[in-house]
Amino acid sequence: MTFIEKLRARWRSANSLVCVGLDPDPMRFPSPFPRTAASILDFNRAIIDATHDLVCAYKPQIAHFSAVSAEDQLEGTIALIKTRCPDIPIILDAKRGDIGSTARNYAVEAFERYGADAVTVNPYLGRDAAAPFLEYEDRGVILLCRTSNPGGADIQDLMIDGRPLYERVARMIATQWNGAGNCLLVMGATWPAQMAAVRAIVGDMPFLVPGVGAQGADVEALVRAGRTADGTGMIINSSRGILYAGGGDDFAEAARREASRLRDRINQFRDCPPPP
Repeated sequence: MTFIEKLRARWRSANSLVCVGLDPDPMRFPSPFPRTAASILDFNRAIIDATHDLVCAYKPQIAHFSAVSAEDQLEGTIALIKTRCPDIPIILDAKRGDIGSTARNYAVEAFERYGADAVTVNPYLGRDAAAPFLEYEDRGVILLCRTSNPGGADIQDLMIDGRPLYERVARMIATQWNGAGNCLLVMGATWPAQMAAVRAIVGDMPFLVPGVGAQGADVEALVRAGRTADGTGMIINSSRGILYAGGGDDFAEAARREASRLRDRINQFRDCPPPP
């Protein structure tokens, strides 16, 4: 089963577009855990156990592991998901982008070392930097398009022949890079108007949507802008808003409540018409 097939199956079976971003920060761990890198796997296990029936994907962020020399905890987290809930896709959030043999090694890292179903990639170095990832036709390649951070406008909104650069990137990926049908785009939740414009360009290509929760995006606006005709097409990520919803012994229950609340909030608008 390809990543896209696995994702579509999970959208249906869980009735959810929610992705939980696994961004462990030992300094923010709740009171039951020592605030050390060695606690990461146990913390992630508790979050996964509490939320697995509510999500369409998990997204471990590689920097949160590597910064504290916890790559073994990342491997353990991915193995845990594959064992306990093998139908849930795993997105490695690495935002890799480099040239030649380096890009090939990054692809091996994501898909062979860690065994991720998909990985985030920076397309702004051009196709040769993305090509080693695209060669894994059964895996997802999630390419940055219009990111949620305000500074993304510095580059992504540059106008070229009357159109912003991110629109040109979206069209290029959809028409030239997506031969295997394994491309997705990162579209920040904080920019629903831009998201709607890109949806019109790329058709049903799925979006990974960061910026919900801690970054305060408008859920109704982003769902109406980004959903496809069947009410899917989006992987809507929340990290800190779910992971750290509670700080005491009931942290897992609090995480579950927040994930459930977000799923239900999103589902209110999946059948709404798109914006005019």
